[in-house]
Amino acid sequence: MQVSSVNDVKIYNLSYGKSLPEWLSDRKKRQLQKKDVEIQRRIELIQDFEMPTVCTSIKVSRDGQFILAAGTYKPRIRCYDTYQLSLKFERCLDSDVVAFDILSDDYSKLVFLHCDRYVEFHSQHGHYYKTRIPKFGRDFSYHYPSCDLYFVGASSEVFRLNLEQGRFLNSLQTDAVENNVCDINPIHHLFATGSSEGRVECWDPRVRNRVGKLDCALSSLAEGTEVQALPSISALKFNSSLTMAVGTSTGQVLLYDLRSSQPLLVKDHLYNLPINSLNFHNQLDLVVSSDSKIIKIWNKDTGKLFSSVQPQTNINSVCVYPNSAPRWCSFLDNLTEELEESPESTVYDDYKFVTRKDLENLGLSHLIGSSLLRAYMHGFFMDIRLYHKVKSMVNPFAYEEYRKDKIRQKIEEARTQRVQVKKLPKVNKELALKLMEEGDDEAEVVSRKKKGKALPSILGDDRFKVMFENPDYQVDEQSEEFRLLNPIVSKVGQKRKKKLRLIAQQAVPEDNDEEPEGRASSEEESSDDDKSWVEEVREQRRLLRQEDRDRRRQERKDKTSQPQFYQIKAGEEFRSFNDMARKQKLQKTSLEERLKLEEHSETSSMADTAVGSKQLTFTLKKSEQQKKQQQAEREHHEERKKLRRSAGHLSSSRGRGRGWGGRGRGRH
Repeated sequence: MQVSSVNDVKIYNLSYGKSLPEWLSDRKKRQLQKKDVEIQRRIELIQDFEMPTVCTSIKVSRDGQFILAAGTYKPRIRCYDTYQLSLKFERCLDSDVVAFDILSDDYSKLVFLHCDRYVEFHSQHGHYYKTRIPKFGRDFSYHYPSCDLYFVGASSEVFRLNLEQGRFLNSLQTDAVENNVCDINPIHHLFATGSSEGRVECWDPRVRNRVGKLDCALSSLAEGTEVQALPSISALKFNSSLTMAVGTSTGQVLLYDLRSSQPLLVKDHLYNLPINSLNFHNQLDLVVSSDSKIIKIWNKDTGKLFSSVQPQTNINSVCVYPNSAPRWCSFLDNLTEELEESPESTVYDDYKFVTRKDLENLGLSHLIGSSLLRAYMHGFFMDIRLYHKVKSMVNPFAYEEYRKDKIRQKIEEARTQRVQVKKLPKVNKELALKLMEEGDDEAEVVSRKKKGKALPSILGDDRFKVMFENPDYQVDEQSEEFRLLNPIVSKVGQKRKKKLRLIAQQAVPEDNDEEPEGRASSEEESSDDDKSWVEEVREQRRLLRQEDRDRRRQERKDKTSQPQFYQIKAGEEFRSFNDMARKQKLQKTSLEERLKLEEHSETSSMADTAVGSKQLTFTLKKSEQQKKQQQAEREHHEERKKLRRSAGHLSSSRGRGRGWGGRGRGRH
């Protein structure tokens, strides 16, 4: 257990310390508990009150007896009985849970929204039914008077599933592109959705009409707030009949009175992290807000900090037990006094963490080492009021610039609805004009049809915008590839235009459906088109071959008509004309004499060619030992020649071989 104190409020972390793995045996766990002090100090208030990897969301039943938690891995749901302080049951699921809710007072009716668009219903015995919504869901709320489930997600529609009739009802169409969260007021049942554009829309479920809209993005930007992106709504919670809390993706919490479009209070978490949970503690008039790093508890009227909790791991969900402290853990009052040893005080809540680079940008490097900066890890903590004051002095027009950009965006959105003049790009103008004409033809055909949707154009696709901006992508119409493919592409384009015209004619009702005389059928036209583009490709090939022959003929003509000059490199001797007489003499001599001349020449010799001295032949120098050895071999051969005797006297003039006499062979 860990004890900390923030603003004189003691916080007891019961799950602090090491946790024992599930695969350990009981004997091994007992041995570790005897040796490890941190495990000894860990209090296991509820048996197996944990998840194998991570817990994504947690809720308490309305009767306060059961705690349900969803987590992974593998995807599962666990139910804990607070009266027995133990795990009641565990159920594994097919996919991860995005959100879930408890429809009954106990655990007997559960609804799960999965990441694969499935909605799963569980009863007391287990799985009951599963269905699927059209778009990926992010949150849902249950309307008790009408038994309707409202699903929001990656769509502008709010899907309604009636549990009494067992079917989907007409959706609510919002002005947002995507909706992140939703909630229903517990008193007058007003339904509210938070969009990714930073707006909150409120609907009356009785008439299914929108009754109000709030722009929370601009309202969340207080003085000195750093603007990095457009804030979207990440959390939404009603309290009583008139109070609503809105959390943004940039770390601000806005409190609204439903009768006003301006927030009563804006609380900044100062971490620039999305707010993931909002809860109200009505007994002390407190708001409990959290992001993935910290839980802040503050007064809903003044915004003054009451306390904060900063665990070692990331925070995914926060659940406040209803009606103050639970009765089933009242015995902890006796244990806290015994286990409380060294409380840790946290005093960094109203401070801003800045790095050394941030101080240089703000011009506050001279404050390093003073009492205004408190060193921590790789940076410093400074008072948030001083930070906002210096920030406004350095860049006083940050909010005005953001406001102008927001107005400019709205003006551009309004301009897109007007008639736009077509502007051709600088690169590939012909291709862009062709695509524009094809897009106009498709749009005309789709407009004549009752049902249909035009395909997106390449000009409006960001993946191909470089092709109309970078000159390296310019189409070379004189290249061989383009000239050979252009007849095929042009014929395909003509066929496409004919097909569009036929579709347009079919869309318009005609009195006479017969084909007029003198007009060729579609099959005959297609065969003629095929023949025509084949002939065009052949013609282009013939022209290319003719151009190639003309180019070669011109090159040969230029070579013969113009004198050729060659550059003599430094250190190279030009011998083409001086050695012509010597070359002619060498050609008249025998091969033996030419070889002797080459042996007595230098180690390298140049042979003249028609373009100068470009061909080289080399003979390697021989060492003294090699020369002596060759000389000894030559002397040995000469000596052998002198000692050699001729065998010419052994030959017979009669042509007979050795051993044949005047008499026959073998005769005596």
